[in-house]
Formats: sequence, structure tokens, C-alpha cells
Amino acid sequence: MSHFYGSIPTSARKTVTTARGHKSTGIETRAASWAGAIQTRLWHDVGTGEDRFMVFQTQHHGAGVEEILAQGIVGERS
Repeated sequence: MSHFYGSIPTSARKTVTTARGHKSTGIETRAASWAGAIQTRLWHDVGTGEDRFMVFQTQHHGAGVEEILAQGIVGERS
């Protein structure tokens, strides 16, 4: 059974695209423009039993910056 679930609710597609991830694999998303990309990563921390996340800017085709925007525990305020 999947632990993580991702979807793309708004795009040029007529249907909503989905993806699943397990505790062992996590799940990662990437949305890009010609100016750079935004990437999200969710994973399960076995040591603490928490689901963690990171949101960051990254390069796309040589454009953009590398910068962490947010990170923390899913379901908790930062």
C-alpha cells in the first residue's frame, strides 16, 4: 500500500495525473519554467517515524538557483 500520493490537478492534460510513493521510496515532484524549477521531496524518517518534506528551487536547463525554501515535518507548523 502506498504511503505517499501526488497529483497534478491543473495542467494542459484533460485528466489529473497521479503518482504513488512508499515509505521506502518517498515521492518527489518537479515543476519548471525556463527561469528555473521548484522541486518538492517527501520521505519517511525511519528513525523518528515522521514524514518529512523539503521544498527548494533548482536549475532547469542551466537557468535558476539552488535554494531551500522550506523544510519540516508533514502536518506540523514550521
